[in-house]
Amino acid sequence: MDMPPILSGIRRQMETLSDRQRVIAQNIANSETPGFKARMVEDADFSDLLGSAGTGSIRVAKPRVELTAGMKGLGAIQPAGAGIVLDKDISETKPDGNNVTLEDQLLKLGQVQADFTAMTNLYRKQLSMLKTAVGKSG
Repeated sequence: MDMPPILSGIRRQMETLSDRQRVIAQNIANSETPGFKARMVEDADFSDLLGSAGTGSIRVAKPRVELTAGMKGLGAIQPAGAGIVLDKDISETKPDGNNVTLEDQLLKLGQVQADFTAMTNLYRKQLSMLKTAVGKSG
């Protein structure tokens, strides 16, 4: 039996939040590394949500930028890892080129914690509803 779509969506969001927490931790760990650029996890692709909802052939393509040799020659770097991109929401860049600000990272970490708490509560309520539906209380 397949997992209900709402539980599957909650699971996917919790996995994304876990990835975000890991990337924030890496940013904090590299806050004093010269030239390090803060990274973030891309938001989930909307077309994946449509595909999992059983809408059939509807697809929404998100543009991807692939670096050419010329772009790399000018100093552009492709972030490592799928879905991990350079963070554009930064408040300052240090003279050594590092743009990780601990205050920004802690604010983002707080948002991840709040989102994870919301997903946990949704999951708990969905399980409670399923138990009620099958006649098991508590």
